[in-house]
Amino acid sequence: MDRGAQLIQATIAPGADGWRLDRALADAVPTLSRERLKVLIASGAVTRDGAMARDPARRAGAGEVFAVSVPLPAPAHNEAQDIPLVVAFEDEHLIVVDKPAGLVVHPAAGNLDGTLVNALLHHCGGSLSGIGGVARPGIVHRIDKDTSGLMVAAKTDRAHEGLARQFADHSIDRRYRAIVGGRPRPAAGSVDAPLARSPQNRKKVAVQAHGKRAVTHYTTLTPLKDAALIECRLETGRTHQVRVHMASIGHALLGDPVYGRSKGATRALLETLDFRRQALHAQRLGFIHPVTQVAHAFESEMPGDMQELFSRLHV
Repeated sequence: MDRGAQLIQATIAPGADGWRLDRALADAVPTLSRERLKVLIASGAVTRDGAMARDPARRAGAGEVFAVSVPLPAPAHNEAQDIPLVVAFEDEHLIVVDKPAGLVVHPAAGNLDGTLVNALLHHCGGSLSGIGGVARPGIVHRIDKDTSGLMVAAKTDRAHEGLARQFADHSIDRRYRAIVGGRPRPAAGSVDAPLARSPQNRKKVAVQAHGKRAVTHYTTLTPLKDAALIECRLETGRTHQVRVHMASIGHALLGDPVYGRSKGATRALLETLDFRRQALHAQRLGFIHPVTQVAHAFESEMPGDMQELFSRLHV
């Protein structure tokens, strides 16, 4: 084994019998995405009884054991930056933060620093899980730049793996507060619509028959003037899920610059308040601590800009 790699033993589950190898391995090793496994398979990093398995479409058999050699992340070169953080919980394994709107989660083109990762590196003294690689140390999930609210990050690989399993099996309790245009009818319901990148605009997500399954359960909390405060509980966690799902049923999030177009008095109010982001807040985050096995649940109040918008729209 390459000394610069981690060797993971993966046993194909009975329920994955006959699946494509990449899919079956993604089921067996939830910390690795199917796309990542395709690359590893193609590069010869997956073996069975010492022989390379180079075909991701090969059918896997229940009980087969594969060795997956995963290159260790290169030392992170992200700069630790003293950016204030609101910490809801922290121990030696993980940290829960209340992210403000406007803060990017991890470095990427156009945002090479000033991110949550830079802040975490400073706050945690560089002690973050390496599973996310150079760009995303400790990052198990993310929320959009202009969405506020609760996020959990992993300090250790053990915590990262345990949290990733809970995200993969949809057992994480994630609830959002959103202010949408109009009043949903019915007042509570579910949107079960697959999502994928829009073929017209790769920066957008759209409901597409070939997309990944996505489910959002919504409940109206407070009817407002030509709007409503709703709670959205995520069964899955796709990119832009709440924003796209609510827009797809005619109730786009107020202020959403991509999926929403407010009109009339609502648009005028948004301009008066200079409210220029989607009205979306990750209000609740619940999970089983991956190391102590203790159940945790955290809640965050809507930030001031959403509170003001809510108050001005209250009937």
